[in-house]
Amino acid sequence: MIHDLPYERRTLHGHFSPHLQPVVTIDPADSVAFSCPNAGWRVAPDETFEPCDEELDAGHALVGPIEVRGARAGQALVVHVDEVRPGTFGETFGPDTRVEWILDADAGSGTDDRGASVRLAPFLGVIGMPPDEDGIHSTGPPRRWGGNIDCKELVAGTTLYLPISIDGAHVSAGDGHAAQGDGELSGTAIECFVDRAQLTFDLSELELRSPIARIPGAWIAFGFDEDLDLAAEQAIGTMLDLMEREHGVDHSYAIALGSVAVDLRVTQIVNGVKGVHAVLADDAIRMG
Repeated sequence: MIHDLPYERRTLHGHFSPHLQPVVTIDPADSVAFSCPNAGWRVAPDETFEPCDEELDAGHALVGPIEVRGARAGQALVVHVDEVRPGTFGETFGPDTRVEWILDADAGSGTDDRGASVRLAPFLGVIGMPPDEDGIHSTGPPRRWGGNIDCKELVAGTTLYLPISIDGAHVSAGDGHAAQGDGELSGTAIECFVDRAQLTFDLSELELRSPIARIPGAWIAFGFDEDLDLAAEQAIGTMLDLMEREHGVDHSYAIALGSVAVDLRVTQIVNGVKGVHAVLADDAIRMG
């Protein structure tokens, strides 16, 4: 079943909290389709969504929370990214600079107000669940339960696996990016209105120390920390878990193989908590 969520005051929020009430309850294997303002709550180049609460909507404009029946803390939430279609406008910020983009989703290209053009590879910067702690939590940093991961690999056709923080999952999503480089060096991608996104949710008993993802031809493992070295260590630890499971090797041998076959990439360096993702291509190791 596909549940359609229009962007409206009832479905939007700009913070994480375990006490936010779900806007829809779905069964595992159901899909949710939605539109969403960009990270700055813009719905058009010169139009911001209103009304907004200064405190509660200080973060990214997110759709949700979405409750998944049967989800329990400690399980893994499986998020299939079925579709991410950007709207026709976007914006990117640099020091004392705002760049405006005209986006053509059908052609897969974007052109800015100074004539530069780029290929589009749209994805959602934020897919995640609230911490299992009372209070209002920023949408800015990525966490073990997902959130502002900002990984450009999570385009349509990929699958994200997130440790579930609270019963019911209460997952939210948004922050459309029409294109972004690894690192997201200015702190913004092409921040775009999401014309349509569709996610399909399922549950798994997989035990995860941090998120992983399946992309065409490879596995990805994520790590997050204020210290980039520690973020890398976390991504490595999760990737070693995955290698031990997928290839049936012991921990020491996985480290040796990983040194030969695993690539470390900087996901982003701009969200307070930095991100690193470890990538293991399917054809990087052939076991005898």
